[in-house]
Amino acid sequence: MSATQAPTALEENIERRAPSLPITSAEKANMIIHYYRGEMGRMTSWRDRIDRTSNWAITVVAALLSVSLSTPTSHHGVVLFAMLLISLLLLIEARRYRFFDVYRARVRKLERHYFAQALFPHEDLKPDWAEAIAKSLRNPCFLISYREALYRRVRRNYSWMYLILLLAWCLKISTPKLLPGETEADVVFSWREAVQNAAFGPLPGWIVIAGVAVFYGLIFYFSLHRASDEGELAHGEVHV
Repeated sequence: MSATQAPTALEENIERRAPSLPITSAEKANMIIHYYRGEMGRMTSWRDRIDRTSNWAITVVAALLSVSLSTPTSHHGVVLFAMLLISLLLLIEARRYRFFDVYRARVRKLERHYFAQALFPHEDLKPDWAEAIAKSLRNPCFLISYREALYRRVRRNYSWMYLILLLAWCLKISTPKLLPGETEADVVFSWREAVQNAAFGPLPGWIVIAGVAVFYGLIFYFSLHRASDEGELAHGEVHV
């Protein structure tokens, strides 16, 4: 019985044994190359998700603007609804950007400290450059806050979409021919008329205009906010 049980115990011991780590320089180089390909794949996947959300936002802006400005029967609330939709897409994209930033940082550390050093060595190479990657693999965490991700995406893409929607909304409430009701006037001739045109259901026009002004004040602040020169932004200007 003991002779037949011995191989079974040995097999179980082999199964529990951890995989052998690379020892030689060739094995380590091969491991880094494969790891780099894996991180590139994950980074590219999250970058594709970011671009996809931006494309959705552009499609929403184009579609709802065509509906709002093509016929006078459409309410100016269509443009306000477009602002709400791209704000939702902005929140989704900021979350995706935080994941992308984690994998982008790993890839850039490998490129900057390993591949660049192999191609053209520098004396100021930090010997502990791989420690940050190892910590990130053992305990993955986000490198930027959700708010900072919002700032970056507004500054890069969404500020222009919001600007287009604002111009379209101002055109809508200031052009009687684009509003319901027959009129021959090309533009409003007083601030009072514009305020009346901005009314939205039970909300008077001045409340709607004040809400839009506050909202765009925040967008303006987001677009002007500059991130500190930390992380990967401190190592070149080519970044998303």
